Amino acid sequence: MSEQKDEIVEELEAEKLDEQADVPAEDEIAETEEDVVEEVDELTLVKQQLEEEQNKAIRLRADFENYKRRVQLDKEADYKYRAQSVLSDILPVLDNFERALAVETTSEEAASLAKGVEMVYRSLLDAVKKEGLDQIEAEGVPFDPNFHQAVMQEKDDTKDSGVVLQELQKGYKLKDRILRPAMVKVNE
Repeated sequence: MSEQKDEIVEELEAEKLDEQADVPAEDEIAETEEDVVEEVDELTLVKQQLEEEQNKAIRLRADFENYKRRVQLDKEADYKYRAQSVLSDILPVLDNFERALAVETTSEEAASLAKGVEMVYRSLLDAVKKEGLDQIEAEGVPFDPNFHQAVMQEKDDTKDSGVVLQELQKGYKLKDRILRPAMVKVNE
């Protein structure tokens, strides 16, 4: 019997040792699982941060490309309209030449002088046309507020309503920009 008791005691001690051995193993497994979960969370966070930084880099690159394109367009516009301020200052000179040429001459001397003034006017007009300055067509065309400035209205039954009857001051455009709209009299 004592042998049986010893065996039972040994079995109980063995079971107790097994249970004690199982507990630390389970604790180690739980700790390992927690470590894995923490590392997975950390990895997920790092991946999100990486993705955010990549998106920022893409947006920054796109913004820079837009900036370069905008600068290029500004350069092209500056080149295209480089003469705008000078041509705007020349418009009153052209007006004065036109007024001088509109004066009736009675003497041969005055006619000769008018011919010289006309040659200078044509030369100046050719020079500004080379830079892209064009006159805006006005008389006899439908009124367009983009190109014409109506300063008077008159009723003429022989013309359609809204047609420009008379050009009071010439309008000019530089390529596709209006420098000065034509001042016109419009039919009611």
